[in-house]
Parts: sequence; C-alpha cells; structure tokens
Amino acid sequence: MLAGVVREHASRLAAALISLLGDFSAAEDLVQDAVETALRRWPVEGVPQRPQAWLYTVARRRGLDVLRRESNYRAKLAELRWPEAAPTDDRLRLIFTCCHPALAPEAQIALTLRVVCGLSTAQIAAAFVVPEPTVAQRITRAKKKVGEAGIPYRIPSDEELPGRLRSVLAVVYLLFNEGYLSSTPERAQARDLVDDAEWLAALLAQLAPAEPEVAGLLALIRLHRARGAARFDERGRLVLLADQDRTRWDRQAIEQAAALLTRAARAHRRPGPYQLQAAIAACHAEAASFEETDWVQILVLYDMLTHLVPSPVTRMHRAIALRHVHGAEAALAELQKLEHDLARYGLWHATRAELLRELGRADEARTCDEQALALTVNPAQQALLSERLRWG
Repeated sequence: MLAGVVREHASRLAAALISLLGDFSAAEDLVQDAVETALRRWPVEGVPQRPQAWLYTVARRRGLDVLRRESNYRAKLAELRWPEAAPTDDRLRLIFTCCHPALAPEAQIALTLRVVCGLSTAQIAAAFVVPEPTVAQRITRAKKKVGEAGIPYRIPSDEELPGRLRSVLAVVYLLFNEGYLSSTPERAQARDLVDDAEWLAALLAQLAPAEPEVAGLLALIRLHRARGAARFDERGRLVLLADQDRTRWDRQAIEQAAALLTRAARAHRRPGPYQLQAAIAACHAEAASFEETDWVQILVLYDMLTHLVPSPVTRMHRAIALRHVHGAEAALAELQKLEHDLARYGLWHATRAELLRELGRADEARTCDEQALALTVNPAQQALLSERLRWG
C-alpha cells in the first residue's frame, strides 16, 4: 500500500522535475532520493496529507544541496528558480517530449514508460516481450538523444500532433495493461496505473477530439474497467471471463464506452487497432452471458486487427477466438505457428494447455501449465495455474 502511494506520486514528481531541470538523469536521481526518504520516514511518521508536495519538498532540498556543492553553484542558482510548491501534473507534456520523432519508436515508448510512468525496466521488458538488457539500452540511448537533439519540452502544435499520437497512445495502452494485470510478483493488479492510463487517455481525447483512435483507446480502457468488480474473488484470486458474475459489471459504464466507440466509428470510418480492440471488448461486455458471446463477430474483428497489427500476441488472441468458432483443433494449429515467438510467454503455454485439455491430451496439457507457471510472476495468475495443476 505504502509503496503504491509512493509510486503513484513519484511519476508526477519525475515529470515536474524534468520540466524544471531539463535533465532526465538528474531528475531521476532526485526522485530516487525522495522515494527512499519517504519509504524510510512514512512508516514511522505516517503518509502526509499531500504526498506529492512532501516528495517535491524533499527533492527540492536535495537539488539545492547538490547545486551548492558545485563550484559554480551561484551561477546555476541564478538560472534556476525552484518553485516553492509542487507544480501541477505535467506528465502529458513530458510524454509528448519523450515521443519525439527524433527517437526510434521503441525507444520513445520505453523511455516514457520508465521516466514518466515509473515502470521498472523488467516491467517494460515484459510488455515488449524482449530481454531486460535490450530495454535498458534503449532507455539509456534515448535519454542521451533527448539532450543532444535539444528536444523541446512542450505539447506539439496541431500540425505535429498526428505524428506523435501513435507512440503516445502506445504508452498509455501499455501503462493500462501493466495496471490491469501486473507483470510483477508484488501485486495482481495496479489500480493507480489504470487510473493514470484512463486520466491520460481522457486528456488526449480533449486534446485531439477528431482522432478516432484516441476515442478507441479511452473506450477500451473504460470497457475493461467496467468489469473490474468481478475480475477477482474475495480472496484476490483471478476470475476468468467465463466465470465472472456479470451482475457486478457496471452496465452504465459499458453503455457509455460503447456509445463513445460508436460515435468515433461513424464520424471517421477509420478503424484502427484501439478501436478494433475496443469493439472486441464491447462484444464481450454486451453479451448477457458467456454462452451468448458473438464469437463470429469477435473473430472477424481479430482478422481485421491482425491485418493492421500482425504481432504474435495479437495472433494468439485470435486463436482463442478461433477455438469458439472452428474448434480447439484449428485453434491449436494456429497457436503452434507462434512457438518460436512466444516460447517465453507464459500465457501462450497456458492457452495451449486449455486447448490440449479440451482435446483430451491431459499429460501434454499439464506440461504446458507447468511451463506457464514457471514463466509467470503475477500472483493471481500463479494461483490460477497452481490450482489447475492440483486438480489435473
């Protein structure tokens, strides 16, 4: 709980300090010092009423101490005017700075998730399904490039906006995914990250009301959040979609999100990845029961999505839909094609186990569940896989 509060406010602090200092590394050092101080003092003194202001004050004092130790500190102090109070939330402006076209797309997203959103290198690597050292190298190079290129710290003009939105949307999407089902062993989900993702998506919708993909992402987040009350049981165990109590879903939120998606689709007729994923989520959310799910429509939507985003993970989810339309044998055949790309992805093994079990191949299914468990760190997913293994 305490770590979650620190993490939530640390991301806002990072954005404020980078805005003030114009130096990613210096800002991160100050944030780290402030977080360490908070984790040492808050358990004894209690969480302050305004955590962000408290963290900012600690970081400000530490920053001034560092400047005073520099030989030319008087000149630096003359240039730098630290505000006494914590600045307003500046994360959206920083996200656009990190997503400058001078940086490679993968570096843009990795840098933003690390610096703005506070995700660890391991969490980002899990989101990209790539080795952790690869992500660390991308982040280091991106920080250096920002300084060398003199990238301005601002929200781009209307003319520049379309070129940046793709990466910004990817950041918000990955932030939401990490919050919705965490890639760390500490917690099953991170509601603060989900809150941040929805807040950022809503800001983007105000900034770019004519962009259908922005509306699609916001609708996607809200459709998933509408099922939040039924996703975990009273013991914190993950409840699969087929077993969720749909009376606990927020029907009003589902209707509003679906209406947002429909308006965007009718006004622009430019279906993109986030609109398609939101449409898939709407198919699930609007079904009165799992048995009444329109799997044919979902498969059509996945066909469109894989055409736009032919990633291994997207193709895996399409195979899950294929199972409900053409059977487990056809789905398993599609899944096997992804082995090279997803051999280190726990959900691929877990999905394969379900299909094998349905086909009566229990021993192979158990082996897949064991492999999935070995590759999974989320505690709720671990508990689900362990229960499957116990019951065979």
